[in-house]
Amino acid sequence: MIPPKTIIFDLGGVLIDWNPDYVFKEVFKDEEKLAWFYHEICTMDWNENQDAGYPLAKATEERVALFPQYEEWIRMYYGRWEEMLGDAIEGTVNILRQCIDQPNLKVVALTNWSAETFPIALEKFEFLHWFEGIVVSGEEKTRKPFPEIYQTTLSRFELKAEECLFIDDNLRNVEAAIALGIPSLQFTSPEALEKELKKRAIL
Repeated sequence: MIPPKTIIFDLGGVLIDWNPDYVFKEVFKDEEKLAWFYHEICTMDWNENQDAGYPLAKATEERVALFPQYEEWIRMYYGRWEEMLGDAIEGTVNILRQCIDQPNLKVVALTNWSAETFPIALEKFEFLHWFEGIVVSGEEKTRKPFPEIYQTTLSRFELKAEECLFIDDNLRNVEAAIALGIPSLQFTSPEALEKELKKRAIL
């Protein structure tokens, strides 16, 4: 197995713990009501639309117009967004540091993230400044798993797909990268990732 020349890291769920539960578990004591809220009101599809560049304020007002009886909860989603941003996933940050220290290895990031909230993460997490570069979906007006954002990443950093290794916690995003010829891993834990990278002679 030939070691890659570039590692492409996802951020949320791999290096950074982000979870709306940190806000809404205080609101909904009932797990069924919480699941209903994510499924019917502030859905993951709706949030991903903002990851692709849709304005947060406009998205919020449109959702409030659709569900006025739930206005307070809807406004919490981005109004209390910083509280959804947890800590760094330290085990993966340690792996990132080891990758950065490899002299012949390029390390970049590709993230689904709103351009409006990403500066908050940049200020909070020093390790985000270690990357050679970061492609942020909200800035590109597209997101994973659409092919355009992978192609943007490859072209921006002058990468060959087959010489990369992409790491993401979302299987959908991993499969999309593989379909474009980018070798990829689904992240499940820092321990499993470290084991796999050692097997591939990266660490």
